Amino acid sequence: MEAATATRTVEQLSVDTIRTLSMDAVQQANSGHPGMPMAMAPAAYVLFAKVMRHDPKDPDWPDRDRFVLSAGHGSMLLYSALHLTGYDLPLEELKSFRQWGSLTPGHPERDRVHVTPGVEVTTGPLGQGFANGVGMALAERFLRERYGRDVMNHHVFGIVSDGDLMEGIASEAASLAGQLGLGRIVYLYDDNSISLDGPTSLSFDTEDVTKRFEAYGWHVLEVHDANDLVALEAAITEGKREDTKPTLIRVKSIIGYPAPNKQGTSKAHGSPLGEDEVRAAKEALGWDPDEHFLVPDAVREHMDQAARGGGLNGEWRERVEAWRRRNEHQAEEWDLAWEGGSYGGRPLPGLKEALRSIDWEKDKLATRSAGQKAMAAMSEFVPTMVGGAADLSESTKTEFPGGDAERYTKAHAGRNVFFGVREHGMGGAVNGLAAHGGIVRPYGSTFLQFADYMRGAVRLSALTGLRVAWVYTHDSVALGEDGPTHQPVEHLAALRAIPNLTVIRPADANETAEAWRVVVEDLEGPAAMALSRQDLPVLADVDRDGVGRGAYVLREADGEPQVVLVGTGAEVHTALEGADLLAQQGVQARVVSMPSWELFAAQDDEYRDDVLPPTIPSVSVEAAVSMGWERWVDRSVSIDRFGASAPGAEVLEKLGITGEHVAQVAQELLGAVS
Repeated sequence: MEAATATRTVEQLSVDTIRTLSMDAVQQANSGHPGMPMAMAPAAYVLFAKVMRHDPKDPDWPDRDRFVLSAGHGSMLLYSALHLTGYDLPLEELKSFRQWGSLTPGHPERDRVHVTPGVEVTTGPLGQGFANGVGMALAERFLRERYGRDVMNHHVFGIVSDGDLMEGIASEAASLAGQLGLGRIVYLYDDNSISLDGPTSLSFDTEDVTKRFEAYGWHVLEVHDANDLVALEAAITEGKREDTKPTLIRVKSIIGYPAPNKQGTSKAHGSPLGEDEVRAAKEALGWDPDEHFLVPDAVREHMDQAARGGGLNGEWRERVEAWRRRNEHQAEEWDLAWEGGSYGGRPLPGLKEALRSIDWEKDKLATRSAGQKAMAAMSEFVPTMVGGAADLSESTKTEFPGGDAERYTKAHAGRNVFFGVREHGMGGAVNGLAAHGGIVRPYGSTFLQFADYMRGAVRLSALTGLRVAWVYTHDSVALGEDGPTHQPVEHLAALRAIPNLTVIRPADANETAEAWRVVVEDLEGPAAMALSRQDLPVLADVDRDGVGRGAYVLREADGEPQVVLVGTGAEVHTALEGADLLAQQGVQARVVSMPSWELFAAQDDEYRDDVLPPTIPSVSVEAAVSMGWERWVDRSVSIDRFGASAPGAEVLEKLGITGEHVAQVAQELLGAVS
């Protein structure tokens, strides 16, 4: 090894250390993707050791440059770079690659419990990281415009693969980034002509990636040899200088370089090289093939970024303190927006009172319209809440008031983002907004039916525990004439099936406002709201605290209840109608509003049994599939089929979502248990 140190520059030795650590970790785990880390080690070296502004001793520094490994299968590239530059990721963790409880899982994970310092987002599902980076750039620009360059002024770097660029979400996000001129994005495209199936000629060689991204409005550069450190740094520097367009740098690499027998083939992509090939690759690098997880002292000293990063961080903190003295009110906003770091973000004082004192001005109101009023009421308390709709803002009614002044454009970063018909790209970008930090509860909205189009991003928000809000309207077959292509029936069950996602379906305007309060003030992870298109009566007896507990007794029976009717959303009113009919038949029914299964499940047994006594027969009513209701009730009034094109009220009646049907099912249940 001394010979290698003497004959090679410390830069090249650093690059090769990234390669050998990646090979060794994948081989020891007997699982993983060695080829990409070996090929793109020079890019990781240039970014982490020379270009990026980051502080390994303060991974949550708000103004750090962000790095996203969208090609998450190459995770050992990131882990090696983090270890070598001084993050709290010991060599033992690299040796535990892909093992239970380690900080080096198979794909990078942003995890609240097992925190891998330096990992910004969870990647691996291809294209998601690409979109996350777009969201981070949205956040950086918004915060820079609002608070000034003294406190927010950085770039978002990333490494993306052929697979990323094939995924539709990346196309959506790239188009959005170009439309909005997000010039702080600099992505390096690992152009290695190989996918898991084999050469990209099988599936991805007819399109011209350069022209495609230029058409999106990107600045495209090329580096013809991934091993050319000078060319890499020059291209990245040029990309940073282009401030009005995002930059894509095509880096021509050889997957698995320098493994003599597997480089340039798909065999270097998704499985270990094998002991013999690892030895041969190390010999090609001039390394001792019998050494494992070796980090030369010269490399450790050269790559350590603690001193440089700490200095940059310290200079930033001095600027921020001076800025605070000049901007006391903005400093209060800033502190609350960053409370809890990039997992935090809190509203200004007064949100609860504002949401609980809205004048609805009418007796009936769609919960989507109530959501619009709630957003207007909370607008001044969430100055850094950014989000928007997928070309449906007029329908989902998810905009902050302010017109053009609040619109996010190429010229101005407002709070209202017009994502266009890009649901999946929107989802990935919203996750990136949250992961960046400083953005209080970013949100994305569309029709509930189109939650399917963005499910990958919704799942990752839950896996990662991001504080995002998914706002879905037109939440049942009651939307009517658009028919079953637009009428959700299985979607509530599908969202409820995602661990760590809180689904809230409010019954009226008051529950909607309280749901927003719960989402913004109380919840630590992601939330999905399901709101109605049709007008619903404003209820007089809403228990606002009960909304936050997931379920509560909306109307008690006259005397001892014989049956409990449980509704969500619009069907709470159907349950009330059913209770009235049962009363006429001499049956006393308690009515429970249950806006959130997840919040209710989090309550103690005493509260749950008080609301839904296990000894009293119970019936649910929800205009959706019955899946899952067996946990809570004895019978369900539901829709276990697709809808139909007709006026909404007629569709509900034809499919049995009526007070009469609820009363009938309740009577049948009582007869069965008597």
